[in-house]
Amino acid sequence: MNAQPILKVVIHGASGRMGQALLRLAAQMPDIDVVAAVARRAPSQRVIDGVPHFAASELSGLPAFDVAIDFSLPDGVAALARLCAERGAALVCGTTGLDAEGEAALAALAGRAPLVWASNYSLGVAVLTDLVARAAALLADWDCDIVESHHIHKKDAPSGTALSLGQAAQGQGVQPRYASLRAGDIVGEHTVQFAGLGERIELVHRASNRDIFARGALEAARRLVARAPGRYSVAELLTA
Repeated sequence: MNAQPILKVVIHGASGRMGQALLRLAAQMPDIDVVAAVARRAPSQRVIDGVPHFAASELSGLPAFDVAIDFSLPDGVAALARLCAERGAALVCGTTGLDAEGEAALAALAGRAPLVWASNYSLGVAVLTDLVARAAALLADWDCDIVESHHIHKKDAPSGTALSLGQAAQGQGVQPRYASLRAGDIVGEHTVQFAGLGERIELVHRASNRDIFARGALEAARRLVARAPGRYSVAELLTA
């Protein structure tokens, strides 16, 4: 029996909540080798639990890798995308609130390597997005409202996931309205409500643990590396 190939992974944004979840879960997966963890600031230790750590300013010194997984801040995405383009490496990006430079760098990368950008890597949200599009197509004259709740430290509002759900509705001719709540340590809750005269439909996704996003991103990385250059959706990767 052939040994399972080892996927060489870079975790970009390693000091954040998602970065820490990715490092912890990847350490339990025999087919994944995290060859570098990158954080904004210079590391206090160069090697932690066997993983080399780098500052964001040291990207050019990263070892060879197959795919980078990014959950960082918007101003760090462009440099990573350019590095992936130079090396022909895949990128799984989950950073939201991107600026024009970041968007342009991702677009350029997609011409040279496989890319997936998503605001949410859970299978449940991929299914929810499909359900929203279906409902909007059938309920085009109903009101559509999207309410999202997250922890108090989340900066962007509406969330990237809420905006992606809204795009699914807009694709069917429905214009959604948004409301955002920031409270406590809520991992993530999204409710899409369609309201007509005398009735309403609510589609809801609640995340109780951010490990679901980390697992989804790692699985997306596994499935992305074998693809041709281009931009892919989570649904294409996780539900295929």
